Order: sequence, then structure tokens, then C-alpha cells
Amino acid sequence: MTDTLSHIDATMDDRLARLFEFIRIPSISTDPSYAPEVARAADWLAQSLTDMGADAKVHPTTGHPMVVGHLDGPSDAPHVLFYGHYDVQPPDPLELWNTDPFEPVLVPVDGDTHIVGRGASDDKGALMTFVEACRALIETKGSLPIRVSFLFEGEEESGSRSLPGFLESAADELACDVVLVCDTDMWDRETPAVTTMLRGLVGQEMTIKAGDRDLHSGMFGNAAANALTVMADVLASLRTEDGGVAIDGFYDGVRDLSAATAESWASLPFDEAGFLENVGLHTPAGEDGQPVLHQVWARPSCEIHGIWGGYSEAGFKTVIPYEAHAKLSFRIVAGQDPETIRTAFQDHVQAKLPADCSVSFSDHGLSPAWAMNEENPFLAPTLAALADEWGRSTTCGTGGSIPIIGALREKLGVDALLVGFGRFDNRIHSPNEKYDLSSFRGGMRSWVRIIEGLGQ
Repeated sequence: MTDTLSHIDATMDDRLARLFEFIRIPSISTDPSYAPEVARAADWLAQSLTDMGADAKVHPTTGHPMVVGHLDGPSDAPHVLFYGHYDVQPPDPLELWNTDPFEPVLVPVDGDTHIVGRGASDDKGALMTFVEACRALIETKGSLPIRVSFLFEGEEESGSRSLPGFLESAADELACDVVLVCDTDMWDRETPAVTTMLRGLVGQEMTIKAGDRDLHSGMFGNAAANALTVMADVLASLRTEDGGVAIDGFYDGVRDLSAATAESWASLPFDEAGFLENVGLHTPAGEDGQPVLHQVWARPSCEIHGIWGGYSEAGFKTVIPYEAHAKLSFRIVAGQDPETIRTAFQDHVQAKLPADCSVSFSDHGLSPAWAMNEENPFLAPTLAALADEWGRSTTCGTGGSIPIIGALREKLGVDALLVGFGRFDNRIHSPNEKYDLSSFRGGMRSWVRIIEGLGQ
């Protein structure tokens, strides 16, 4: 392993060159005009895997392609499936970028170097840490100590619409002992983390109607229902005074943290006050009595993302709007069912509507939460390998959602290990996205140690 780690350090320029070539492909999945570029990125990945000896193929789907590859290892060794996505978010607004988003550059910052470019962190840089670790092991050892399969998706950033059907059809080819994912963050700049908990997502948009047209507020004020007022009342009714969610049955199935997990989180060096002060706030707004880490990692939430209706342009127009709109989401935790939560929310809204009002709903995401099995046998060797490279390691949760994790468990029946080398300030989805060079190097070296550890 020492030979392989030294080889990675000695060949960093070549590995960076491949990452830069990958980032230069503008694989924006949400914009149909970039479909040829998404396909080009899939072909590039398949060829990259083939060049290192993998049996790799691009699989067409109803949306963007999937890339699947396989590398042999000892027949009695664990079989891992590494998942990543090669599509990226649009770079807009372009005027806020300091450089061309698809021409990656190295920028020295505070003793480290930033790899700046769209997808540098999410998820091309992270994806390539694993690919390059496998390449380095093959270059120095001739083969891998475990069996490895790859699944690279091309529409994670635009809803993963083709993924469930593909997993269904390719379940036999993707069968494995554990799924590895590198799309999460380190705990802090010096501490890599295995994320053991993800919240799910129920995204909803609703339109409330009152009457059949906007009305003059002088002629109809007081007498006519105002759709925006009704919307405001409905949205206000979703929260309790103590910061909870007021929907009947919302907390059914929500379990308390295990003592071991709560103790582990309590030992993390987390500054509650600083967490909010960094964004100009001071007072936690969630459930009373719940620590901030529990609120954002292990408790379900309800958040409003947008409200509109009536007249909001320059000047003043005294209308009573007959139509109002809102977008909101629920982050859910293990034990909650997304479809049940959606139904409970819609029933709550219907029950709050006054006479003469109606509501319609549309979905914006429906994915389950995920919590790693605490008996996962691959966790301990992974944490040990991370500690060997960085001097420390930990487990943590995250308040975000990665729908693929729940889908992989459902379709393949296996658990996942989420190992992240990103940093909280990577500006993913924003202008000037970056990936630290130390993350790229440390990630490759860490995966070598993890692969070797799992092989033992």
C-alpha cells in the first residue's frame, strides 16, 4: 500500500489532468440543449474505466445514459458498488464566476489550493477520487483486492427520473455486498466522516383559488375571500408554537436517536451559536429542547420556499387576488413514509380551507429517508482506514437528501457507506464551485486504504 500511496503523490499531475478534462465537459442534465454533452461525459467515463481494464458500457435510458463498469478481484473478496453522478448544475449566473466555469483552474488559498470549476466538487472531483484510487492500485499491484462495480448516473441533478427503472432492470448486474458513495462532506477540514443518516424529501407546490377573478378591494374588500390571506393562514397552521409541525400523525414512526449515536454526536466539536451566527442568526427556530445538530440531522422539518400571488410589480394595485401559490418541502427521517406525509399534508390543507376556496397540488420530489444499519460490517474498517490517512475519523449525519441511497437499498437490498471528502465551503450549485486539492489527494489515498482494508 505504501507503494501505491507514493505512486499517487508522484503522478498527481496526470490525475489532475484527467479530472480537468472531465470538468471541461458541460454535462448539464436539466437543459435539453446540453444532452449531447451529457452523452459525451458518459462516453468519456466509460472509456476512462476501459483504459484501466474495466468491462465498461454506456447504457441508454429514457433520460440520460448510465455508465456501468466492473473490475475483477478475488472471488471470495467483498463486492462493492461505487455510485457517483457525472451531470452538473447549470453555472448561472455566469457574471458571478471569477473564471470560465468549464475551464478548471488551480487557485492557491490559505495554504491549500482550490480546484475551481462547475462539478469540481459535486460530483466529478469526488467521483474521480475513487476511480483514480482503483487506477493507482492496478498500476502498482496489477489488480484489486476486492471486486468493484461502478454505477455513474447522468441525471442526479435533474431528478433521477430514469434511475428506478434502470435499477429494476439491472439489479442482477449491480448485485453487491455494499454500496460506496462519495457525495458528502468531511466533518471539518481535518476530519473525514462517514455519513450514517440522510433525511428524505417531500416537495409540494400548491395553488389556492377563491372566486374566478381578481377583485377591486374597495368594492369587494371584507366580503370576498382573499386567496393570499387564505394561503397565509394555511401556511401558518403548519407549525406549532414550540417549533414543531402541526400536521396530524406527522411524527408517527419517528424514533429517538440511539444512545450510542447521541453520545457520538455530543462529542463532536460543534458550536451551536456559531452555526447560526455565521448566517446572521442567533436563536434556533426548530423544536424546543432539541439540539441544533439533532434538528438538522435527525428531526423532520417543514419549510416554505416561496409564496406569490396578486400584484407584486412596481407601483401599487389594489386587487384582491383570487389565486395564490406556494412551494414548500418536508425533510423526513427514518420511520416516516413520504407518501403518507404527502397525504397528511394535503388533508391538513383541505381541512383548513374556508368556503368558496379550492386547492390543487403538484409534486416536487418524493424520496425516503435513510439510516445506515449500525451493524454494518464495513463501517469499522472504513473508519480505521480514514484514521490511518488523516489521523482521525468520525461518523455524522446530514440534513440533506440523496434519493439514490434509498432506491439502492430498495432495489438491491444492500446498505451504503457514504464517505465524503468535500468541505462545507465548496459552494456546490453556486458560482466559483471548488474542490480542495488536499481533498482530491486525501480522497484518493483514503480510498486506497479503504479498498485494502475491505480486502482484508
